[in-house]
Amino acid sequence: MLKDMAYLQEKKRRHEKITMLTCYDYPTAVLEDAAGVDILFVGDSLGTNVLGYDREVSVSLQDVLHHLKAVRRGVHQSYLLADMPYRTYQTPTMALETALQLRDAGADGVKFEGFQPEVVQALREHQFEVCGHLGYNPQYHEKAAVQGKTRETATKLYHEALQLEQAGLHLLVLELVPEELGGFITEQVTIPTIGIGAGRYTDGQVLIVHDMLGITPMALRHSREFAHVGDAMREAFAAYVTAVQEGAFPTDDNVRHLARDVYESLHDSQRR
Repeated sequence: MLKDMAYLQEKKRRHEKITMLTCYDYPTAVLEDAAGVDILFVGDSLGTNVLGYDREVSVSLQDVLHHLKAVRRGVHQSYLLADMPYRTYQTPTMALETALQLRDAGADGVKFEGFQPEVVQALREHQFEVCGHLGYNPQYHEKAAVQGKTRETATKLYHEALQLEQAGLHLLVLELVPEELGGFITEQVTIPTIGIGAGRYTDGQVLIVHDMLGITPMALRHSREFAHVGDAMREAFAAYVTAVQEGAFPTDDNVRHLARDVYESLHDSQRR
């Protein structure tokens, strides 16, 4: 089943949870797509999780396009969402130029951070499906911290969500907000909400794939290790090093042999 925007919006109407994971390469895309993940997200988190950057703001549009094209090749059913990197959507015109490149590279929808209803309107006018991102915004907040904890800030986030929806937003990511606020916003908007560190009552959840696989070398309260892939990889790398150093790899099972007559002719030619 093709998971388009209508499919995602119907899941909200039926109170069925939406699943979303980050994805940065072809083999991971194949696995996530086959596992039934609703939304694959090529986020700017690829900077800190794949490219070795200190912060997401270092990610360029070319970085995202490169990884997006790879992920696109592995997706057959999931909805493919792509991030607009830092300072590539400061004006509606810039946002449109960025979104066009992302769509050409295979994105079904585009995502941006912060409160910019004018960007939503401009993209909707050109038939783009748009995802917003409120709460903690890695592109604009230097330190990860819960947003919307006071009456004033909670009310502000709520009204921003309403105004983005009115501008034509299709999806909304809520990151690091109190559970009650995440649930309240979800009840008040008609578009699907996707939470990360936003509690149990959003319409769906998103995690960074490296966090949920146990590759990230730290425990995160908002996440869960659904596997310990990092430990398995380290053990495999160490076992490989030992096997090569001790001559235990390769063995006869891993090699191919010359026919005896070819081997003998090789030696004969060396003597001449």
